[in-house]
Amino acid sequence: MTAFDSFPLGQPAFVTHILDRAAHLRNDEAKLLALEGKPDSRAYVVHRDSLVVNKENGTSRALLTIDEALRYGANPGTIFLGLRDGAAVFGMGIGAPAVEKLLTREDVAVSELRGMAMQGVVPPEQLSAIAIAKSLVNWHQRHGYCANCGTRTGMTQGGWKRDCQNCKVEHFPRTDPVVIMLVASGEKCLLGRQKQFPPGMYSCLAGFVEAAETIEDAVRREIFEESGIRCTDVNYYMTQPWPYPSSLMIGCTARAINEDIIVDHSELEDARWFDRAEAALMLKRQHPDGLVGPHPFAIAHHLVGRWVHEAASGRGA
Repeated sequence: MTAFDSFPLGQPAFVTHILDRAAHLRNDEAKLLALEGKPDSRAYVVHRDSLVVNKENGTSRALLTIDEALRYGANPGTIFLGLRDGAAVFGMGIGAPAVEKLLTREDVAVSELRGMAMQGVVPPEQLSAIAIAKSLVNWHQRHGYCANCGTRTGMTQGGWKRDCQNCKVEHFPRTDPVVIMLVASGEKCLLGRQKQFPPGMYSCLAGFVEAAETIEDAVRREIFEESGIRCTDVNYYMTQPWPYPSSLMIGCTARAINEDIIVDHSELEDARWFDRAEAALMLKRQHPDGLVGPHPFAIAHHLVGRWVHEAASGRGA
């Protein structure tokens, strides 16, 4: 089995749930403290876009015991992620000085999450819980002060809220909606590439939903702004949590009503039409020109793959 096999069609990263979020426990500080002390409790330790993993017998283990996490230098004050088979799972942050010390060890690694997930190092069923940990740790690190009065806030509700004791404002984690869409015109689909993409990679166009904007309007606006293509018949496919730092990718399809591309080079390096045969080869990494599609880790792969599959199954565009 390859890393590609870890994410079958319709199952990108971060969507498989293994946790009972057990929200009823978030206000029970005594219960959460007791859970932290239980031997079967576990934690994911997050540093920026990376995880602290234990290396043993040639494998990497991201789910650490609480004692391991603390020994490695994780910050006290854990975030309650939920329960797995009755055992508590927490998220913890770790500072740069502690990470520097870990880099010299052979039994521990600080590895970038995206790379580990794409290579199949982290089991796909754990990625949803890791996404929660990464999003919340990042939120706490960036929102330590009240946006209303500037006073230092405190973590409450097991890490799912910050309270300001000065002005009594409550602060909650935010999720930013992003539309990502496959636009088709008959037997062709529109894909683009950004400068930071790996060589030869093309993917679906995407952009943030703006204030007071519907998903449908965001799809139409982003496609037109980036490529000059106007579209209609916007339909929802599926969503993917995306912890970079905390977005929700809203997968959609749409039908183009013109085909003359005008690339916005401030957003894209290139955009072009691909027929179904080309798109299928790109997903398989078999395109004769070395062009590739998005990795199955990302929802973009599944948008393209679903469109290719529809032709193979005779359902059409």
